[in-house]
This record gives sequence, structure tokens and C-alpha cells, in this order.
Amino acid sequence: MSIGRLPDHEQHILDGIERALSHDRRLARRLRTLRVRRGPDVTRLPARIMSCRPRGLTVVFLLALSVALMVTGIVTSAPWAIWTFAAVWPPALFAAFRLLCRWSGG
Repeated sequence: MSIGRLPDHEQHILDGIERALSHDRRLARRLRTLRVRRGPDVTRLPARIMSCRPRGLTVVFLLALSVALMVTGIVTSAPWAIWTFAAVWPPALFAAFRLLCRWSGG
């Protein structure tokens, strides 16, 4: 591939494309505000978690699922039930706590 100047007809086509793109305001705004993200923004994670506003039905569902998994784990001693309970119980408690805080006005 040559690194010299483009032929005149290719340069003319390229100039036309650049002219058309320069008139696109939406593209220009997106290019101005373009930010490269390399992963989740961990600095905003605590604020995002604390802004969680669970609904009552969600909390009831999570707590009912946790109790069902706990009973299943106690009765059968199945590792999948115990580990699933261990994964569901903390979010259920956190959601219940956030719902009670919202209901109490605090």
C-alpha cells in the first residue's frame, strides 16, 4: 500500500464524504462527548447501590424465594439449594432494609 497522496478522483470522493459528515450535527455531538470506557465505573457503584428503590412485591418475592430455598436446603441438604440460598439471602435482606427505610421516611 502506498503512503503517497491519493489520486484526484479518490481525494474528491473523500472530500465529499467529509463535507457530508461535517453537516451531521448529531454525529458531531456524539464525537465531542465520546468517552472511552474500559470497564464499569466503580467510583459510582456505592451511590448506585444506595439509590436502589425496591418495590414491595420484589421484596416479598425475594424473601419468599429465600425461605423456600432455606427449607429445601434444610430438608434435602442439597448443595445447590444451600448455595442458591446463600446467593439470594443478602440481596433480599438489603432490599427489605431499603424498603423499610423508604417507608419510614429515613
